Amino acid sequence: MAKVTLKDVKKVYDKNVVAVQEFNLTIADKEFIVLVGPSGCGKSTTLRMVAGLEEISSGELYIGDKLVNDVPPKDRDIAMVFQNYALYPHMTVYENMAFALKLRKEKKKVIDQKVREAAEILDITEYLDRKPKALSGGQRQRVAIGRAIVRDPQVFLMDEPLSNLDAKLRNQMRAEIIKLRQRINTTFVYVTHDQTEAMTLGDRIVIMKDGFIQQIGTPQEVFNHPANIFVAGFIGSPQMNFFDGRLEKDGKGYSVVLDSAKVYLPEDKQAALRAAGAEAQDITLGIRPEHIMLSRSDADAHITATVDVSEMMGSSIHLHANMGGKDVVIIIPTLDLGAREQDLTFGTKVDFTFGGNVVHMFNKETGMNLI
Repeated sequence: MAKVTLKDVKKVYDKNVVAVQEFNLTIADKEFIVLVGPSGCGKSTTLRMVAGLEEISSGELYIGDKLVNDVPPKDRDIAMVFQNYALYPHMTVYENMAFALKLRKEKKKVIDQKVREAAEILDITEYLDRKPKALSGGQRQRVAIGRAIVRDPQVFLMDEPLSNLDAKLRNQMRAEIIKLRQRINTTFVYVTHDQTEAMTLGDRIVIMKDGFIQQIGTPQEVFNHPANIFVAGFIGSPQMNFFDGRLEKDGKGYSVVLDSAKVYLPEDKQAALRAAGAEAQDITLGIRPEHIMLSRSDADAHITATVDVSEMMGSSIHLHANMGGKDVVIIIPTLDLGAREQDLTFGTKVDFTFGGNVVHMFNKETGMNLI
């Protein structure tokens, strides 16, 4: 049983600096949880409290059914992979991976079997006799992961393990971690500031800001139904466009108004707004770049903007356009452009529109999603 439970966990440093506040989370056995957020949001501090490397100021932490607030790290049956690999430079790969097992006084035969099995899973068997300095960054990270695997822990903790790698290697290692998870099938708690990692790896994502949990949900839930403006802007790349808009209500139901465009909402959003008792009000309107469409200037609901930058990304073009002093990012699949691709240069006027099914409506004062 490797369920992890945090109840009202708080971390306060000297001078009353609060790093983590009222943290409540239950991680199911064999679940892959990702803590994500900007630098300084408290995600690594939370992970280090689970590991026992940081003292908990208040609250309770359980691994399985055991309260572990005062249990030393070595007795928690966890293994941690650090951002900077933390390998012993004077030891070979084999010795680095075997070290924790030797401390446990495991039999030589058992150590050898576990090290070689982990090396095979991670495809580093040929490097077992090398020292860390003779390895690339990706190979060193595999060794660090292998050192954790051989311990066969109840809980696997990973603190930004891919942040020191280049983009291509990071993509490869992300895929390796997904494969690894399928093979060793234990509980993972993974910390990152990279929302792409969070979306591709996590069964659930915990989004943090200033020590507080902003939202917990599956990748799809937090993408499709962000709880507030912070989550909406943090999840998704390029980030969501935000506009000063208005929610209106008439005999036909609810609509959103942006500039000269008025778009009625679909029935599911109408029902949710009715259930919430929403009144007509000024709102922050959120629309993801991939959900904005170019339109004709004579279309019923269109907005005019001027192209500032056109970025060719291969399968799509990212347009940065100016709408009355507001920067708008629009993603257009190149297949949809036809002969128009050459027209989207600096200074070109473009008309765009959007569907009511893709809009997000946030309270102007609180930043919370209206539905």
